[in-house]
Amino acid sequence: MALYLRILYIITGLTGVHSITTVSEVSVKTGKSISIPCLYEPKYQNRVKYLCEGPKWSSCSDVVKTNKADLSGKYSISDDKRQFIFTVTINNLTNKNTDYWCVVEINNGADYGVRFQLSVTSGTPRLYVDHQRITGYIGENITIRCHHSYSGEMKWCRLGRNCVTGSSGSIDGTTVNTHMRDPNVFTVTMSGLQSEDSGWYWCAKEDIQIPVYLNVTEKPITTTAHTFSGDGTITTLKNGQQRASFDLKILIIPLSVLIFIVIVVLFIWLILRHKQRKADSLATAMARVEVAYAEVRPKKKHLGKVDQEVIYANVGNRRKPAEMSLPESDGEIMYSSVVTMKKQEG
Repeated sequence: MALYLRILYIITGLTGVHSITTVSEVSVKTGKSISIPCLYEPKYQNRVKYLCEGPKWSSCSDVVKTNKADLSGKYSISDDKRQFIFTVTINNLTNKNTDYWCVVEINNGADYGVRFQLSVTSGTPRLYVDHQRITGYIGENITIRCHHSYSGEMKWCRLGRNCVTGSSGSIDGTTVNTHMRDPNVFTVTMSGLQSEDSGWYWCAKEDIQIPVYLNVTEKPITTTAHTFSGDGTITTLKNGQQRASFDLKILIIPLSVLIFIVIVVLFIWLILRHKQRKADSLATAMARVEVAYAEVRPKKKHLGKVDQEVIYANVGNRRKPAEMSLPESDGEIMYSSVVTMKKQEG
């Protein structure tokens, strides 16, 4: 019964009825991985999808399903039900991994499948890109470089949509420009990206394609983080950027000299400040000393006989009140007295 259903699918396929769209042939390098998108009709959104390996539809074997993972890790599958695309990935490619089928399982009916081929080579693939999955930012441009090994017309297509074959065109309203100015490189630039531009595209040269997944998102705000390692290295990390390292050892000598100069200047300043304070204290002490003077004058009497009066004076240093006293002196308070003495007549 199963064989009959698959033969029925082949017949309907020959009459032009297609339910799945994918690449026809991809050139890949031995040991690498490749992801292949398979576009299906919306009515198969909730159906099981799987990858079938083998050159013939009637004898291919299921290697991975959306409801059954491959435990060996050789194959993986994912289903984007929003864009109606399931993607199969084949790892660690060998020259035996050549013929596969993208298949949608139909309950109580014939499964739908479309074949694609892998051309596995140990040399340079005939058509390849630097990265099969790329990221673009809304409102910006992105450039894809498709490397090829021989001349001929090339085109840029979106899975299930139109292709740009000339030097310029558009896909879903997004401007596409292409050129082949660099040898063996087909350069594609998409301008003014929108989130709706996310999806699977491919470079195509005759019957060979290389799928490219474009993810369009908001450009992240760049933040910088600094990490310090034990060997004196500063590592700067930025979002989406490569890390840059800076060795602190190259700053040791300049920092040491600077610290020494600061210490010397501070020491000199402290010495000068101490001397200034000492000088100010000495000047203040000298200003607090008070000198007392006594004036000696001869006085005349108004009597007929002039008697000579002698005036004696004691002069000494006088201290100010306790709060004004000099710290160096503990002497007693000195007083001065004046005594007038008369001469005796005869």
